[in-house]
Amino acid sequence: MVDNYYDILARRATTDEEAFEELYEHFFPRVYNFIYARLKNSADADDVTSTTFLKMNENLENYNPDRAAFSTWLFRIAGNAIIDHTRRIDRNKETEWEEFLDPAAPEHEEPERQMINSETSRGLLMALDKLSERERRIIELRYWGEQDTHTIAQLLSMTESNVRVTLHRALGKLKKILGEP
Repeated sequence: MVDNYYDILARRATTDEEAFEELYEHFFPRVYNFIYARLKNSADADDVTSTTFLKMNENLENYNPDRAAFSTWLFRIAGNAIIDHTRRIDRNKETEWEEFLDPAAPEHEEPERQMINSETSRGLLMALDKLSERERRIIELRYWGEQDTHTIAQLLSMTESNVRVTLHRALGKLKKILGEP
């Protein structure tokens, strides 16, 4: 089981810097993508991701693999960090120009391509907003957080079959919203 490896690694990471770095390298993209999908702002996602990993580091000694898989525990921290963050800021602020043009993008990616990619992402995020909270969370965890149905079921207190059915229906709704056959 993959989670078992990360459960063991998490226990080692309390005293082993290499183990901590391996956890960070593996989970960073998944956690960042999950957070970005919820906040829809890269600066906020950067901040909340940093907070998530800081809290992970501070609480790693309290992690209990008998209660939940490490990925489940980490994504709960991320979810709570998102809630804390949204309580502190005004969620209706305007998206800044930097959200459209990423100065760190590869040189071969021209501003026009960045704009098209950004608009496509924005359309998807707007379509996601039309789904229920539960449907959004399942899609975000599955595709941005790269979590399996077992982990999603644990995080959302659902059965695995219910997660699969809800995911299937939510993807169907998204296709209709986006005008795909």
